[in-house]
Amino acid sequence: MSEVPLLQVEDLVKHYRLPRERLLAAPPVVQALQGVSLQLQRARSLGVVGESGCGKSTLARLVMALEAPSAGRVLLAGADLHALPAAALRRARAQLQMVFQDPYGSLDPRRSVLHTVSEPLRVLHRAGAAEQRERAAAVLDAVGLRSGDLAKYPHEFSGGQRQRIAIARALITQPKLIVADEPVSALDVSVQAQVLNLMRDLQDRLGLALLFISHDLAVVDLVCDEVVVLYQGRIVERGAPRTLFVRAAHPYTRALLQAVPRLRPGKLREVRPKAPARPFATADVSAGCAFAPRCAFAEARCVAQRPLLRTVDGEPGHEAACHFAERIAAMPQND
Repeated sequence: MSEVPLLQVEDLVKHYRLPRERLLAAPPVVQALQGVSLQLQRARSLGVVGESGCGKSTLARLVMALEAPSAGRVLLAGADLHALPAAALRRARAQLQMVFQDPYGSLDPRRSVLHTVSEPLRVLHRAGAAEQRERAAAVLDAVGLRSGDLAKYPHEFSGGQRQRIAIARALITQPKLIVADEPVSALDVSVQAQVLNLMRDLQDRLGLALLFISHDLAVVDLVCDEVVVLYQGRIVERGAPRTLFVRAAHPYTRALLQAVPRLRPGKLREVRPKAPARPFATADVSAGCAFAPRCAFAEARCVAQRPLLRTVDGEPGHEAACHFAERIAAMPQND
């Protein structure tokens, strides 16, 4: 029997109701996630990419059980997090921790490093002061800081060091899964490399599973074993980075790749991709592909019928939700 995945997300849906625009009008609804399913095995890393508003951070909050889904399930080692009683959920939280985007906003400036790093241990395990200090010193050492830093405050550290403190806080309960939501986007490029190398090293040494959420494809390529691409709350493509970033089979994935700046001798490649033709820019695509109004390959079928995720060219692990996935995957990909 195959091993049960550490994390299973099954048909996850999340809708948000917005304030009414008029007194008697129905409140507008934002469909942040529309049936997202994915799996993550122990000691593996999964990247989630997409433009702002595609549902990445909503997915992170639901996986962490910080919000309840409108439908679907999040299973950690086979247990449905959103169906657990409060006491059982508290125990389960020790197995999953989160690293937030902003290392300046995620640390309380009034609390020492010792208080910040040991807080999950204190809240989840009711650990005593001696154990808190011992474990906090150990995780600081694991992230390349010193035990003498425990008495300091966040303002005494650089951005990269603050993110190391945030990672130490996530590690102190010895979790099986870390959810990292844009963990290096607020850092300088040179500091990003240090933090990413640290996360890869910790994953190898500790056997952590990593759900890595980012809009930076180069970062995901460096860190992740598998990638899923989100567009308007749906997965439109998934596969290994070496596949997606070489022969992407969905036009949205290709648009993301074309938007990545690359240095060439004597010039910097244009950051913005050329605007594709928009044959169905004004069409109602509620029953079809959400990307059709922006897609240069769209046909009448795309507006009438939503494509489902399917294997591309019989290649295991590479799936795309596009009627023309094989044709697009066979096209040369611009460098």
